[in-house]
Amino acid sequence: MKTLGLIVSRELNAYLKGAGGYVIAAIILMIDGMLFNAFALGSGERLSSEVLSNFFYFSSGTTMIAAVLLSMRLIAEERQEETLVLLTTAPISDWHIAVGKWLSAFLFLCMILAASAYMPAMIAVNGSLSLGHLFAGYLGLALLGGTCTALGTLASSLTRSQVIAGVMGGAMTVSLLLTWLLSRVADPPFDKFLAYLALFDKHFTPFMKGEIHSRSVVFYLSVTFLALAATRHVLGARRWR
Repeated sequence: MKTLGLIVSRELNAYLKGAGGYVIAAIILMIDGMLFNAFALGSGERLSSEVLSNFFYFSSGTTMIAAVLLSMRLIAEERQEETLVLLTTAPISDWHIAVGKWLSAFLFLCMILAASAYMPAMIAVNGSLSLGHLFAGYLGLALLGGTCTALGTLASSLTRSQVIAGVMGGAMTVSLLLTWLLSRVADPPFDKFLAYLALFDKHFTPFMKGEIHSRSVVFYLSVTFLALAATRHVLGARRWR
């Protein structure tokens, strides 16, 4: 655990002390603010629950984008600067490297999500804010963001270019987003399987509406684990080259 903590602390400091993390955070919060004002507050009179659902709807998109942008540098940058060999030759397991890198980006992403909380809080000015709905929505954003960050970490382990890592992480995320379209034209039982793999349509929608489904929690945690396990194996394969 001490080793894992050192990796997380090192990477988190890179976000907090560098300009890149703040630029990403500023852009994401600015886009969230504009979308919230345009589509949540500026759409006439509606129920507070509808406004909150709309907030989580468009925030899911910016959360996925932030996750890919934050994670694309994690391992690719180490390979580009030829410092990854220092990690792989140190008495640190590949699992610690994969989880530590992912956890640092995920924690920074959670900070961005926390900074956006003032937007749904504005709903309480002219309406009633359900804390249960708020908790469910942010839990969904955290799970979705954690999954996309894990996919981005996997992509970052496959290349030395941060740009290519970002493209690959985005492609993985989009692929899981679009499986619901394939499920509509696939034959049974593949239609249900593809529908289950849908990153947003099948699993995030309940959170957006204030509902917490255990199957969706399990799905996000499972994909996150599988992506980190794959990252570990990629690091292990490169260790023995």
